[in-house]
Amino acid sequence: MGIIFANIIAIYRKELQGYFASPFAYVIAGIFWVLSGFFFTLILLGPEGLIVGAAAQDQQGGGPPIDVPYQFLSIFLSVLGSIALFLLPMLSMGLYTEERKRGTLELLATSPVTNWAVALGKLLAVLTFFITMLLPFMAFEAFALSASSPPIQPTVFWLGHLGLILLAAAILSLGMFVSSLTDSTILAAVMTFAIVLLLWVIDQTANSIGGNFGAAIGHLTLVKHYTNFIQGIFSSSSLILFGSYVVLGLFLTAQAIEAFRFQRS
Repeated sequence: MGIIFANIIAIYRKELQGYFASPFAYVIAGIFWVLSGFFFTLILLGPEGLIVGAAAQDQQGGGPPIDVPYQFLSIFLSVLGSIALFLLPMLSMGLYTEERKRGTLELLATSPVTNWAVALGKLLAVLTFFITMLLPFMAFEAFALSASSPPIQPTVFWLGHLGLILLAAAILSLGMFVSSLTDSTILAAVMTFAIVLLLWVIDQTANSIGGNFGAAIGHLTLVKHYTNFIQGIFSSSSLILFGSYVVLGLFLTAQAIEAFRFQRS
């Protein structure tokens, strides 16, 4: 068990160092920061932002009070989830395609390190890089929310960001499996985006189907379970769903590498 854990840590450190040394990873991070910063400012301080809307309502003296901290956090995390939908496939597309291009995938497949250990190490590394992308905005949000009165409940803040990290883990795990099937990074990114987009909007198809079958399909959607978290609702079913997608991606990746090793042998 200790050897497996040491192998996972070794893969994790190697992959994480690769991300922090990759110009492309910094380009993805830069795009994420620019887009997120733009929406952060727009939602909070824009001409039609929450602060302006709350001030105008106070002047008019009508309508129910606006819970600015809660609405800001809910809207902003929803936007971050949508941005992640587009950018995370670009982070996951090179997890195994680069191994194929460099000719090192066969070495990985035939090494004493298990396929599960390699896949888990790679997933933890790319997820850690995403969390580092997210940390500056968590600080900005905490600073902005600290001025609210009454203050927002900390559980709402932490549950929302836990949901975003779980969403990212699910997307990256599925993207890793796709990247293990092809040596084209562009194709891997497109296929991952298509799969995640399907899981994002599948609830609309489920609503049109209706019945028990429609309800079962609708449970697979990412957006509904992510919404639970950003609304401050801890749902064990949502946690299980995200965990299932992560495990599914790891399992399929390990099987794909095992099939590659069988073909080579």
